[in-house]
Amino acid sequence: MTGWYHSWLAAIRIARRDAWRSKGRSILVLAMIAVPILGVSAVDVTLRSAELTAEQKLDRELGAADARLSDPGWGGLAIFQPPDARHEGAEPVEGFDAYRNKPFPEGKADISKAVPAGAKVLTSTAAMTRLRTTHGLLDTEVREVKAADPMAAGWHTLLDGRFPEKAGEVAATAHFLEASGLKIGDTVTARALDTEFTVVGAYELPDSLESDQVTAPPGTFIEPLNKALEKAGLPEAAGTASYYVSVGGDGFTWNMVKAANAKGIQVDSRSVILSPPPKSEVPYFKRNGSDQMTYGNETEQMLMVAVTIVVLALLEICLLAGPAFAVGARRSRRQLGLVGANGGDRRHIRAIVLSGGLVIGVTAAVVGTALGIALTLALQPVLEETMGKRFGSFTLRPLELLGIALVAVLTGLLAAIVPAITASRQSVLTSLTGRRGVRKANRVLPVIGVIAVLIGAAIALYGSMASDSYLLVAGGSALAELGVVALTPVLVGAFGRIGGWLPLSPRLALRDAVRNRGRTAPAVAAVLAAVAGTVAVATYAASEEAKDRAGYQAQLPYGSGYATTDEAGGRDVPAIRTAVQSNTSLDVLADLRRIVVGSRNCTTYSEEKECGQFQIVVPKANRCPLYDGPDGPESFSVPERRKLAKDWRCAPAHEGGTAPSANGVTVGDVNALKALDITDPGVINALKQGKAVSFDRGNVVNGKTGIRLITDRKKAEEATAANKDAPGEVRQLPVHLAPTSVNSYGLELLVPPALAESAGFTTVPFGVLFSTSALPSTEQTQALSADFDKVGLQGGMMGGWIIESGYSSKNSIVMLALTVFAGLVTIGAAGIATGLAQADAEPDLKTLSAVGAPPRVRRTLSGFQCGTVALMGVVLGSAAGVLPAIGLILTRQRQNEANFQDSLDQGWGGSPSAELAVVIPWETLAALLVAVPLGAALLAALVTRSRGALARRAEA
Repeated sequence: MTGWYHSWLAAIRIARRDAWRSKGRSILVLAMIAVPILGVSAVDVTLRSAELTAEQKLDRELGAADARLSDPGWGGLAIFQPPDARHEGAEPVEGFDAYRNKPFPEGKADISKAVPAGAKVLTSTAAMTRLRTTHGLLDTEVREVKAADPMAAGWHTLLDGRFPEKAGEVAATAHFLEASGLKIGDTVTARALDTEFTVVGAYELPDSLESDQVTAPPGTFIEPLNKALEKAGLPEAAGTASYYVSVGGDGFTWNMVKAANAKGIQVDSRSVILSPPPKSEVPYFKRNGSDQMTYGNETEQMLMVAVTIVVLALLEICLLAGPAFAVGARRSRRQLGLVGANGGDRRHIRAIVLSGGLVIGVTAAVVGTALGIALTLALQPVLEETMGKRFGSFTLRPLELLGIALVAVLTGLLAAIVPAITASRQSVLTSLTGRRGVRKANRVLPVIGVIAVLIGAAIALYGSMASDSYLLVAGGSALAELGVVALTPVLVGAFGRIGGWLPLSPRLALRDAVRNRGRTAPAVAAVLAAVAGTVAVATYAASEEAKDRAGYQAQLPYGSGYATTDEAGGRDVPAIRTAVQSNTSLDVLADLRRIVVGSRNCTTYSEEKECGQFQIVVPKANRCPLYDGPDGPESFSVPERRKLAKDWRCAPAHEGGTAPSANGVTVGDVNALKALDITDPGVINALKQGKAVSFDRGNVVNGKTGIRLITDRKKAEEATAANKDAPGEVRQLPVHLAPTSVNSYGLELLVPPALAESAGFTTVPFGVLFSTSALPSTEQTQALSADFDKVGLQGGMMGGWIIESGYSSKNSIVMLALTVFAGLVTIGAAGIATGLAQADAEPDLKTLSAVGAPPRVRRTLSGFQCGTVALMGVVLGSAAGVLPAIGLILTRQRQNEANFQDSLDQGWGGSPSAELAVVIPWETLAALLVAVPLGAALLAALVTRSRGALARRAEA
């Protein structure tokens, strides 16, 4: 035991001294191992610091209060709730089935009735509105609360100034001030409200640093704003109120929660969430069961992905660092020979080389972990801003950091294993004379490699053809790739057969690579692994992009756009029209109107009593029977549902497109057809003749279509719940049915203005629909957005304004990043192999110089040595990377087909998704196969000295 200890102690001392003497090589390997450890330890500290405890989460949500009382939105009905209802919510005591055929009660629950006697109360009301800024309008949350109240401590952190104390004062989040261009002392106003509010303080929400929010004293902002909005004919800013209560003692107990539930109030209680009652005492669980929504599967998948990444990273580092340790072993072969000459055996030689990996690994562990912690601490503000929330505390988990550090030690040891075995097999005479012995190739490793390739390919093929598991495809592909790695020495030898056809320098480089497979194979394998992953991901990404491009559904014709608003009876439409005319190269501009029922200021989905609704009448014979049964689609068998899926009544009438409409109806003229690129003569002539045009055959009966005007919304809701037609007057319009080949981009019914007027409909301006002769430039788009912003028009496909610019690739940056990553790994691995080759080939270079070879031969040979390793790795990696990509693509295609068949089983029509074909990313492959090896060769040639140093005779 003592001899074993002392021999390893001596080996570690020798390795430490050798690492100190060869600082350049040691720093290279140290950085190679320490950088991943730095990153992983920094990520660990960041995630643990950002992970809030249950108490910290409640402090940020409840402040110093014991509970938060809120209206769950069930009209005051008694409710059941789980102990922690923040994520799962509450439900009526009677259950949802009791309201299948009747609407829920209207109105709100009275939160004040659920406040315990003697409790301290802090009310908070929040609403979304648009505030005017230096740039235009910004969607902002307005909160009314006594922000300086001690009960609010923890919600927010005051950064500068003070919290508001009186009417006309507000405090704003730092993010709002940055986005709005305002500062403390400036004034801010809300749309339609003339009152100016002075910003007196800046604060932040620790759990949401990117929130745009202003805080005002209770009753000073939201109520005056709603009165101004109502006066201007704009929808109100609906406010949600919460009561924060402090009761003292044991806090807000479970019995108090149930008492509040009986009054229709949901409670988030600190004491109940931290110490929940037994599940047997929770009525919510008695009805729904005690199984909570878990994310176990997702967690397991993430864990498997993380483990896979760590294993591949370890393999990559070992393959890259292994040749570097081999460099050290070869440079120290004379020293190792002296150890053997003085009685040391093979295990002592192995111990010395392995100690080199141990010394570097331990140093990398200490340096990487320490730098990771220091970097996280230094970048804490940046990390918090990036994540959008503050750390709970700077948290270090010693066991986790120790485990990460042990990975570095393990990596160093694994990287030194092959060089240690190789060095121990050298004879003492060979080591002392500096000769390079010839070792027979390993016959077992290629056999294992072939077996691994066959088994891995079979597993991947089974996963892609007979299973829906991505894990099988990924696992089989990884096993096959490891098999190719094991076959690398044999494949390197196969490359040597082309050496006879090459000129002198590349022939020497290839011969040297083949003769010294111990250093060439790991570098080639490292390149192979990196390139294979890159090719696999790039191929899959390119195939996905091709599928997305083929399945892309344009929202409008290319270059067309719209800008619409249903606020204030179309008051802002003239300004919208002017903005479009001023900032685009117009080809066609169509004015659009919409039908209103009731007040002209009613919006499309207004809920005010003076506002009604309208709908296109679909005769029962034209409705899909799938939804007419008592239990909906469940009333039909699977064969019946599959049959109905092919029925034209159940097929979606419009796939894709967001042509502007109100409840499917748009009032417009022929210019609207031109802007939608509809050129069918029948459609154009019908609209000119004063007929409406329907793009859905379900709306047409005997050349007419009906529009039902609904004035009693409550009766309409009751009829809808009972699956009956809503009561209301139906007005018939003459209509022309457009051919199914015409793409209406989602528009159902286009009514000419004269017909709408003659039919007695009240219409108001809705917006404009236009086409451009050229897409707006970046400057024009910004100017257009600024003009729209002045009238509160937001961009997006769900309203506001858009301009169709066609499909845009999302993978270009990904492809570039993958190519750069693979290129860096390739050049690094090839550079390490070249450094070892130069150390081994120094006698050959001296011999060449002695026989008259010019100095540039050294540069040329070095370049070809580096390029040879890079090219072999890239070629093998490209071939190995195609297998997993094909497997994943086939698996995805099978899942898409299964999803489509499942939709048919449910009775849903539509077309299957675009086929996911295998697309080879030729640009990425060209960069890897040509540019990377050529760049590696040129770089190696440039950094190599033309003349070598004189050597002692013993090294010749």
